[in-house]
Amino acid sequence: MNGASPPGFEGHRRPLPSKPCRACGRPMRWRRRWARTWDEVKFCSDACRKARRATGGG
Repeated sequence: MNGASPPGFEGHRRPLPSKPCRACGRPMRWRRRWARTWDEVKFCSDACRKARRATGGG
């Protein structure tokens, strides 16, 4: 065996969910800290949350 993966093998982990930040649009990858509140997470950082609030967005 040469150590190569069989065709179609993508690894043993499932890909983590992601969604775009509402302020900057960068993709946010799921974090364990957000496990219970993933549906409510809207911003990738405190800086984006504060910037969005300062511009009057929601």
